[in-house]
Amino acid sequence: MPAYITPRGHQALLDEYTFLMKDERPRITREVQYAASLGDRSENAEYQYGKKRLREIDRRLRYLQKRLEGVEVVDPTQYHGLDVVRFGATVVVEDEAGDEKTYEIVGKDEIDANAGRISYQSPLGKALIGCGEGDEVRFTAPGGSRMLALVAVSYPVRTRG
Repeated sequence: MPAYITPRGHQALLDEYTFLMKDERPRITREVQYAASLGDRSENAEYQYGKKRLREIDRRLRYLQKRLEGVEVVDPTQYHGLDVVRFGATVVVEDEAGDEKTYEIVGKDEIDANAGRISYQSPLGKALIGCGEGDEVRFTAPGGSRMLALVAVSYPVRTRG
């Protein structure tokens, strides 16, 4: 099963990969080469730190490359006008106390709870998929079972460009 990602999330992964490959890795490599030229590497903190940082960068590059190969980009603008929750939807839900919250349903690489971006694979994300405006949604949260009312569903509008 492919992992879904929005075009914005896909671009963020590409940007990070490009930055690490074209900017950060070459810069750290130069620093390591300079530190190595200073002599005794066993007691050279700059050299040791640089080598460690290069290993971290290479590990992240491998991870990003694998993620980019394994994701399927889904453009949520294709659903504009639909009132049913699909991947990429922005939803407004209301809890039992009448408090409203807005969430965007995204892939795991795009999750940001503070910004209201939740995974389509999360308990709430799974419960919302396929629901329409006015539906009541029950899901299991860490604190137990919860009920929310789905107030609104929207999708971004495709822009020309």
